[in-house]
Amino acid sequence: MILGMTPFTLVHVLISLAGIISGFVVIDGFLKAKRLDGWNAFFLIMTILTSVTGFFFPRNGITPGQIVGGISLVLLVVAVLARYPLHFSGAGRWLYVITAVIAQYFNFAVLIIQSFQKVGPLKELAPTQSEPPFLIAQTIALVLFVLLGIFSLRNTARGSTA
Repeated sequence: MILGMTPFTLVHVLISLAGIISGFVVIDGFLKAKRLDGWNAFFLIMTILTSVTGFFFPRNGITPGQIVGGISLVLLVVAVLARYPLHFSGAGRWLYVITAVIAQYFNFAVLIIQSFQKVGPLKELAPTQSEPPFLIAQTIALVLFVLLGIFSLRNTARGSTA
């Protein structure tokens, strides 16, 4: 056990955090109309690995996390196709931005959920995740990502090369 986690859980958490951090770098690139090829590839790889490794935790039945992971993987397939075979041109441009921002939102929303489940002070604030602090955190995240998506798409419509 490392920090109270199994080695597999620690690797999954580190992959998830790498995906989340790189996702914000990618979105910053959208907003600044910067082409960040390496960061985009890293984000896609880490985010795909996050969803895939999430399926290897022992569970009885299908969990909400697995459903989100499955949806995220579908979005990421579209993102990869839009970014690479479509070369981020035409519809591939807005498809990539939309799917990347939504995949990033899913990872961030799961980070909020996991934080309220595992971090003592947050768990005390919202032990059932139906209390106002949890709902406020999720609402703020959703609004933030909707705005990031809108501004990213506006930049993309202007012909940015993100």
